[in-house]
Amino acid sequence: MAMDLGTAVWAKRKALADGLSAQDSVKRTRCSTAAVEDSSSNNGNGIRIFGRYAPHFRAPTLLPNGMPSSVSLDDFKGKYLVILFYPSAFTLASCIEITGFNDSLEQFNALDCSVVVCSTDSEYAHYHWQRKERSEGGVGRLWLPMLSDRTRSISRSYNVLCEETGLAFRGLFVVDKLQRLRVSRVNSLLADRPVDEALRLVVELRTADGEDLVM
Repeated sequence: MAMDLGTAVWAKRKALADGLSAQDSVKRTRCSTAAVEDSSSNNGNGIRIFGRYAPHFRAPTLLPNGMPSSVSLDDFKGKYLVILFYPSAFTLASCIEITGFNDSLEQFNALDCSVVVCSTDSEYAHYHWQRKERSEGGVGRLWLPMLSDRTRSISRSYNVLCEETGLAFRGLFVVDKLQRLRVSRVNSLLADRPVDEALRLVVELRTADGEDLVM
């Protein structure tokens, strides 16, 4: 996909802001453009995943005390679940986004909803990211599961994988109590997802499902 001069300059500036090389930033920009141009939700084989049961996953994660564990989609049966994909650790945008969802967990819990975040980073990268305080560019201690998708299988099954870079687009999915995929939104690598918007989506789903809301 060809890039004009203005896009290349923007990518270089973004690289300096995020501490990336210009080459890596250009790759991300190409993937971001592709995400905008192809926003249909499918699993890469032309099969739409929206409206069906959510693709199953099991992945390594870290407990709040820093101990390694694993989490599965089955662990959230009978609850609503927000799955948040992000490109990579140690970036400002992802740090702000993830800590925002973490700090709003009580509001999600009040809606009988859990939140997990997922990237293609290793669990070791997640460990060191959580060991750093927010003032130092880390996320600090998290109370939501941070999934490591090193094989890219989860990102690929939810159709958020940028094959060129191996990074996940910023995807937001909401799964209902029957584990059906009810909301599927995929943004470019640079566009974040407001916490308030995710909360609104869960509220709307609960209302549509006839749930008795307790706020």
